[in-house]
Amino acid sequence: MSDDGTRGVSAIGFIGSVFSPWYRWSGHRDPRDHCCLNIATYGPGGRFAMTDRGRDALSQTPERIGIGPSAMEWRDGKLIVTVEEVSSPPLISRIRGTITFEPDALTGAEISLAPDDSHLWRPLAPSGRIHVDLGDRGRWSGHGYFDANSGTRPLEADFSYWSWGRFPGKDGTTCFYEATLRDGSPSTTAIHIGRDGNVSDIDPPARATLPRTRWQVRRETRADAGYAPKQVLPMLDAPFYSRSAVRTCIDGEEVTGTHEALDLDRFRGPWLMPLLAVRVPRRANWRG
Repeated sequence: MSDDGTRGVSAIGFIGSVFSPWYRWSGHRDPRDHCCLNIATYGPGGRFAMTDRGRDALSQTPERIGIGPSAMEWRDGKLIVTVEEVSSPPLISRIRGTITFEPDALTGAEISLAPDDSHLWRPLAPSGRIHVDLGDRGRWSGHGYFDANSGTRPLEADFSYWSWGRFPGKDGTTCFYEATLRDGSPSTTAIHIGRDGNVSDIDPPARATLPRTRWQVRRETRADAGYAPKQVLPMLDAPFYSRSAVRTCIDGEEVTGTHEALDLDRFRGPWLMPLLAVRVPRRANWRG
């Protein structure tokens, strides 16, 4: 998020692009044959790029992942994302430049989201400074974070719904991860991460609802009793997925952070895959 709250960016590197229809249609056989660097910019001139690429586009070292012409690299204590992508319809244009993230601290936390550890979340660097230079798509600085997820089964196989929120405050960052498993049982994670990277479990405040999106995706987060959270910046509004900046109140402190909601019952629907294929084009071959 930019310091003035008017812009945002997300960059997600996928090996096994979990929201790709092409990966679904392949039967999830080969994650490396469905890699992707998903870039989304929010605010004036916002764009979205999510090209599903084949295994020839993927290169990896301990410090770097290359996906086609783009890359994510850990260098001198910073995460540097080099972007060379083309946005999806209807606004087709190049997205080119760099995103640099400087973490305040790193954590070694690894949190299981499912009873059999089939899905893991790592809040690697929940707080830091971000510097964005994407040319016409925006040049700005602000507050950011860096995390990672991994899994051994498709999300929709094990979950029907989940929501996630990350809210930086004066003493650190509070994160909520809430899911409904396929058997209907709930899974709730609530943690506070200090500015030194120390991670501790907390008792979450009361559950609070947000208005449904234009696609009627259900949204909920956590807030002090009596406080009504609200969206302050819309980001991504898809038939099964929502991302936005949300203001809430935790332990008496008003905080603004990133919130996501994911309806995996809806994502399972075969009717959705042809629609996604328009926004997620496939480029199987790559010569770099």
